[in-house]
Amino acid sequence: MSRTENCCLWAPMNDPVYRAYHDEEWGVPVHDDRIFMEMLVLEGAQAGLSWETILKRRNAYRQLFKNFNSQELAMMKDAELEALCQDPRIIRNKRKIFSARNNAKVFCNIQEEFGSFDRYVWPFVGGVPIVNRPETLADVPAQTKESQALSRDLKKRGMSFVGPTIIYAFMQATGLVNDHTIDCSWAAS
Repeated sequence: MSRTENCCLWAPMNDPVYRAYHDEEWGVPVHDDRIFMEMLVLEGAQAGLSWETILKRRNAYRQLFKNFNSQELAMMKDAELEALCQDPRIIRNKRKIFSARNNAKVFCNIQEEFGSFDRYVWPFVGGVPIVNRPETLADVPAQTKESQALSRDLKKRGMSFVGPTIIYAFMQATGLVNDHTIDCSWAAS
C-alpha cells in the first residue's frame, strides 16, 4: 500500500518515522525472538515518554544494546550499562537501562524452557493475532486480560518494566494484537 492511503491518526502522514513504523511494523505478526527482545526493551524504555522519542533513538538502542541479541545483552557488564546511563543517544534512565539486561536474562530462560520466546508468547493470544478493528483511537484499550496475564507471568519470572499497559503496547508492536482503526488502510491486513 502507498503511504498516501489512510492510516491510524497516531501516525501522521508528515512524520516519516511514525508512518514507516505504522505502515511496516505495527500490528504485523512477529515470530523472530530478536524482534521480541527489541520491542520489550523499547516499550520498557518508552514508559512515561512518547513513542516518537523512542523511535527516533531506535538505531542507537540497536547499536548499544547488542542489536537485541538476548544472550549478548544478558551478559553486559555493570560498567557497560553505567556508561549507557551517560549516552545522550538513548533514554538515560538507570532503572530502564539495567532492566534491559535483567529482562534479557529472563528472556533467555524462557527461550531455554520453551525452545523460543515465540513459542512462549503466542499462546497468550491463542496462537493467532487478536484483531479488534476499533472505530477510533478512543476505542483502543490501554490493557486487556491477555496483556494482564502476560504481564503477570513475565513479572513472576523476574522481568521489570512489563506492566499490563506496556505489555499491551508490546503486543500491538509485535502483531499479537492488531488495533488498526477501521478507517485505516492496514486494518484488513
